[in-house]
Amino acid sequence: MTLPGRVTPFRQSQVRPQVDGVVTKRLFEEGAQVKQGQQLYQIDDARFAARLNSALADLESVKANLKAIKAKSARYKDLVSRNAVSQQEYDDVIAQTAQAQAAISVAQADIAVAKVNVDYTKVYAPIDGQISRSYVTEGALVTTNQSQPLATITQLNPVYLDMQESGRAVLELREEMRKHSSLPVTVVVDETKGSIYKHVGEVKFSEVMVDESTGSITLRAIVPNPDSILLPGLFVKGRISTGTVDGILVPQRATIRQPDGSITVYIVNDKQVVEMRKIEPLRTIDSNYVVNDGVEAGQTLIVVGYQKVKPGAVVNTVPWINAQSSNASR
Repeated sequence: MTLPGRVTPFRQSQVRPQVDGVVTKRLFEEGAQVKQGQQLYQIDDARFAARLNSALADLESVKANLKAIKAKSARYKDLVSRNAVSQQEYDDVIAQTAQAQAAISVAQADIAVAKVNVDYTKVYAPIDGQISRSYVTEGALVTTNQSQPLATITQLNPVYLDMQESGRAVLELREEMRKHSSLPVTVVVDETKGSIYKHVGEVKFSEVMVDESTGSITLRAIVPNPDSILLPGLFVKGRISTGTVDGILVPQRATIRQPDGSITVYIVNDKQVVEMRKIEPLRTIDSNYVVNDGVEAGQTLIVVGYQKVKPGAVVNTVPWINAQSSNASR
């Protein structure tokens, strides 16, 4: 079974800023392989460092205030037991203690946010892969809500091969996948030249819904790509091996689709008389149907000119050579 397909990346991530600021450094070589966690850019951190220092100073201030209030609370506790201060004054000090403790929690939260923002000025690679060109230069102002990423990282080994097949034909394929869990797929890079990619992939997944507009369903294969030969967006063909089946190859161009949806062909019997035969394709191989009934090996099949004949007509035939297959029909 040969299906048209398109290469898509296994993983792809857009590098985006998490804080506003001016890019001060680019720390990678464009087109290079980067590792997850590797720093890619440095955004000016002066504002965020100042906010962090301010938050740290605020924390020290509220801690000192809490210490003073706790000392005052201890004195008032002793004084209220001797009726030297009123109970209301002591309660006010207790309330001030709670407020100071809350202020410490707020200051600690401000410090945590400030530290995160300082860390966000260092832009790291979210995944391993090959990085694109940089879309910004040093000195560029970046924002958290900008539409343009700083760069894009693409993981190219392995890659996905997304193929399209008709909903009806995919039933057989899903049954084979159920039996074997995965099916080998060979990637045809250039069908005209017969160029075959050296690594064999596996069909791992199929969509569960048929596209209503096209009547097709998407199959996804995983293909090793250690040399990054297959690039995202490349159109190729995938040859899926579903095992062997006994049958005869019938060129699709020789078939006639009837109004009821059935498929027929014209054959020429030994008396040179045209007969119509109904066939049930088992699967597709390149531009041929595989069938095991309706026609027999050695029979003469009309491939070209069947529009001009009808069943019962007497004809003269000449051999027809299919350049795409060594299994020529007449």
